[in-house]
Amino acid sequence: MRIFLRGKKVIDVEEVVESQTKIIKEIKKDIKTLSQWNSELQKISDISITKVGVVRFNPFKDTGGDQSFAIALLDSNNNGLVLSSLYTREGTRVYTKPIEKEISNYNLSDEEKEAIEKAIHG
Repeated sequence: MRIFLRGKKVIDVEEVVESQTKIIKEIKKDIKTLSQWNSELQKISDISITKVGVVRFNPFKDTGGDQSFAIALLDSNNNGLVLSSLYTREGTRVYTKPIEKEISNYNLSDEEKEAIEKAIHG
């Protein structure tokens, strides 16, 4: 049996089926490759910093401005760290504490807790 395909010359049905089968196989291969890439990207995304919360504050009455801060940097599973900087006239001190599932094994200041809450809930 011969057919016309949109203004093209006469093509055998068997040729059309073979051509479409080849295209479908190529598409399946592309889908498999894209699925593998997606899985790898998801793994990377799961451990990337996706949530950030920042709190500026003044820890001491005798210093001016809110030059101290706490920053929470978390991944999609609420793991990461909180980084704190305390500014004084004598100098600046920087601290970091690990966070696992929103919790730290170290005591957190109110500002650090607030930074974590901002990172998680916006």
